[in-house]
Amino acid sequence: MWPPIGSIRALMSKGLGSPQVCSNMDMLQVVAGILERSGRILIGRRKPEQSHALQWEFPGGKVEPGETAEQALARELEEELGIRRAAGTEIARYQYRYPGKGPIELIFFRVESYDGEPRNLVFHEMRWEPPEGLGCLDFVEGDRDFLRTFAGR
Repeated sequence: MWPPIGSIRALMSKGLGSPQVCSNMDMLQVVAGILERSGRILIGRRKPEQSHALQWEFPGGKVEPGETAEQALARELEEELGIRRAAGTEIARYQYRYPGKGPIELIFFRVESYDGEPRNLVFHEMRWEPPEGLGCLDFVEGDRDFLRTFAGR
């Protein structure tokens, strides 16, 4: 089971102030949605032809210029899962640098509400996985710090 929101906030010890619009001038921001149902977390496996081929990730994507992270989350989850009006609480934020690339800022949200039923629109595979099983899967490198912190790895 994922820690309650209050515990997550205490762990992160960062203010979750008002939404900020991303200018994308300094650093690319990427949002990830953590959707939980019946104690399981929704994850997607990247396609073989994509970078990080066949690795697992949380649904989400890049924040576009002029968008807030919250707006990007809603847009990305509609594009990837077909759900509308996704909203949630920021639970983690950190910087990561893939080898040979510039730094990115990863922003994780616990998705608390949305309209519709999640369906796979872009992934090679999609499934609901218990949190304790996530650490056994081959996740993209940028998500691994989040997994270690919040899935007890």
